[in-house]
Amino acid sequence: MLLEYWNAAPVASIIFVFTLITSIYAFNNTDLFGKFMLHPYSVAKGNKLYTFITSGLIHADWMHLFFNMFTFFFFAFQLEVLIGHWQFALLYIVSLILSDIPTAIRHKNDYRYSSLGASGAISAVLFSYILFKPLSIIGVMFIPMPAIVFGVLYLIYCMYMSKNSRDSINHDAHFFGALTGLILTVILVQGVIPHFIAELSSIWQ
Repeated sequence: MLLEYWNAAPVASIIFVFTLITSIYAFNNTDLFGKFMLHPYSVAKGNKLYTFITSGLIHADWMHLFFNMFTFFFFAFQLEVLIGHWQFALLYIVSLILSDIPTAIRHKNDYRYSSLGASGAISAVLFSYILFKPLSIIGVMFIPMPAIVFGVLYLIYCMYMSKNSRDSINHDAHFFGALTGLILTVILVQGVIPHFIAELSSIWQ
């Protein structure tokens, strides 16, 4: 089975395994956390620009890692088959960077703020997948719903939480990662919008 995943989606396989390894290693290495985390204050000073990428290779705890890799597992491998290997790699890496830029700008004067996790890129993967299969069923808290419905609710939730939440979750990265995934997919995959419309139209056929 592992060989099947590798043959069908080698890029997603590498990202999945590498993110697991670096995240688990970082749980026991606080120095790596400090080096890899996105620190907007430092970035604004022209330092640690590489953390736009490395922050996506580590996670805050086991639960954070589980939810991100769980989502990645169910959508990333399928998406790579749909859009191609280099297209998937480009989408993931660019989304990882662009999803964190609003955060870096918003918190550029906050020395205490830092961010980590692959949530922005994984949101991009999920929303890219929704363009291909908007009517596929996604289970959220044991409640099944069409992917397009989940997507709309997710964006509304992210916007609300970005303005009102006081938790440590980077909701901006989730929101802008989703938008980046949609935009990049439209650019990379010719005909995806007509396909998306046709999929939705099939409801009334």
